[in-house]
Amino acid sequence: MVKPDGVERGLVGEVISRLERAGFRLEKIRMLRIDGQLADRHYAEHVDKPFYPDLRKFITRGPVVAMQWSGDGVIMSCRSLMGPTDPADAPPGTIRGDYGLAITENVVHGSDSAESADRELRIYFS
Repeated sequence: MVKPDGVERGLVGEVISRLERAGFRLEKIRMLRIDGQLADRHYAEHVDKPFYPDLRKFITRGPVVAMQWSGDGVIMSCRSLMGPTDPADAPPGTIRGDYGLAITENVVHGSDSAESADRELRIYFS
């Protein structure tokens, strides 16, 4: 997913290009605005954490681009291409290392497992 900061900064095409150049296939794409209820479903494991109100405010502030990608090793490879969550820890050449501004404004979200991907894809492409 390209988060609101990535959409605002015109980075959707850059994210798609990087994933395509890595050999992955874009299967589904949808632009939408996440409301509070959808944010709570997506980030269910974080709802009770102290940082969640700021995360919820951020993810609901503007449109996102949800995507489904396919290819061998797509989950782990995409996470590698994205880089660590905190852009300060992300090496140059990763999406977050090149474009992330802060731990919350880090341009992209990617599922961390097949189970998470299945759950998140059902949320955005049901």
